[in-house]
Amino acid sequence: MLNRLQESDIKLLRVFYAVASCNGFTAAEPVLRMQRPNISAAIKKLEERLDLVLCHRGRGGFQMTKEGEVVFQETKRIFNAFDNFVFNLKSLHDDYSGHITLVLMAGLPLSIHLAVSRAVKSTMKKFDDIHVNIQTRLYNEVEHVALSGECHLVVSTYDMVKPESVTFHTIGTSCNGRLYCAPSHPLAKYRDVDALPDNVRIEDYPAIGISGLSSANYIDGDSRLAIQTFSDSFDAAMSAMMTGEYVALLPDYMAKEQGVALGLVPIANGNLFTFSHELFVMNGKNTRLNPVLRYCIKELGYFITESQK
Repeated sequence: MLNRLQESDIKLLRVFYAVASCNGFTAAEPVLRMQRPNISAAIKKLEERLDLVLCHRGRGGFQMTKEGEVVFQETKRIFNAFDNFVFNLKSLHDDYSGHITLVLMAGLPLSIHLAVSRAVKSTMKKFDDIHVNIQTRLYNEVEHVALSGECHLVVSTYDMVKPESVTFHTIGTSCNGRLYCAPSHPLAKYRDVDALPDNVRIEDYPAIGISGLSSANYIDGDSRLAIQTFSDSFDAAMSAMMTGEYVALLPDYMAKEQGVALGLVPIANGNLFTFSHELFVMNGKNTRLNPVLRYCIKELGYFITESQK
């Protein structure tokens, strides 16, 4: 079993990382510039070094094992941190080249994704030798990745008390939302009224919470949502809500983009449990904001703001 990483192990892990990212040996060939037999031999050698089976390959196609999934995620963390280290080291010599990692909160609307792509394109155009790795994380993970060194910048809402270890760059854009239900839910019949009748108590209906969201979102005056279960993203909460068994807080952009097809119902004409979560560009205090990152933050703010007009 592996007790200490050697240079040869790093090379083997890069092969495995490429194969796992490409979801197969054949797809990884042009990325690694290696032939399949050599890739297969490298994976086999890594499995021997780790004393683990990382993937199955055969007639059923490529499939990672549970152990392989863990190794893949840890490998991604290592290489992100290493790329960030190299990028920061170069910037000390005024060499602004290399890879930067940008993390987006999962579930952001298409308009913001397009704005991010424009900001990234502008940054890469200004700094010739910059490559941007864009990833997504769940809402309750964004603070961790900002602090851990896995990424340089995070684009996310943040509704909790802001930790001093994270720097928040305001964009001037908010994600607004309210309480929704499925068309089959008993409260759906109150779509077009401005308030629920006195004999209808919102506390009597099971609700879904979002992991990491402030509990203040679940209180509206004298009413409190009856949280029965939690989801790790608004998308997952919407899926559970569409069973007709729960009510859920959802951003209005989800209702706008998917509401017509799914028949999402804003309860009480959308006047219940309204929220407004400000969008930020975030970075850990230990991240060195060199000219590349400062320019990228400026462009993210500009293009995201323009996309919401």
